[in-house]
Amino acid sequence: MAIKITVFNEFHHEQHDERVKKIYPNGMHGAIKDFLSENPDFEVRTVTLEMPEHGLTDEVLNETDVLLWWGHIRHHLVDDEIVKKVRRRVLQGMGFIPLHSSHASKPFLSLMGSAGNLHWNDDPNISSILWTVVPSHPIAKDIPAYFKLETEEMYGEPFDIPNPDEIVFISWFSQGSVFRSGCTFRRGNGRIFYFQPGHETCPTYHDKTVQKVISNAIYWAKPDFTVSSVDSRHFTKDLSK
Repeated sequence: MAIKITVFNEFHHEQHDERVKKIYPNGMHGAIKDFLSENPDFEVRTVTLEMPEHGLTDEVLNETDVLLWWGHIRHHLVDDEIVKKVRRRVLQGMGFIPLHSSHASKPFLSLMGSAGNLHWNDDPNISSILWTVVPSHPIAKDIPAYFKLETEEMYGEPFDIPNPDEIVFISWFSQGSVFRSGCTFRRGNGRIFYFQPGHETCPTYHDKTVQKVISNAIYWAKPDFTVSSVDSRHFTKDLSK
């Protein structure tokens, strides 16, 4: 049975910034869907912020095994009711993969219970090396000991998140910062993987190693089982918040 994946993208930069449009003419969600769709195990749909209910209707969320999320400067426009539904589905067992600046997205912050603050620098001359620090982790399968991205927005510590269950990747940036760039969490029955690379003006999602990490993360995050909204009440009292 195929793993059902939904890719949410804010889809703002690609429509308003020519630099981004040249790199991702069909949007970052389109680029992510393209490489994921090459895998016969994956069934992929895309949704965007401007769609009714951001495309995340009850039917879509209930059918989603793993939700990928990319947002940046429109976090505040994400409807709080949709955030509650995403959170509920994660607690029930849906996998969740927030990408890059989704460290500040409403669903991620709701699940983390922290501010998600960090240092950043979008100088286009900064490169990044990602080090695989837990090579035995399923997300690191077939990933080299390290790999380089020629351009990537710098993120730096301190990163205001709860202690991750595992830190799979750590990034070093050419201006000197380091960052916990691949972190896993478990919330309720759901698995979460935050992955830092993916600035809109960088061709990050065309990189084969980045694509492999994301694919591995989907296999890891997919639910072993899910519980119904009624059955899930036994492990949380505020599913509707």
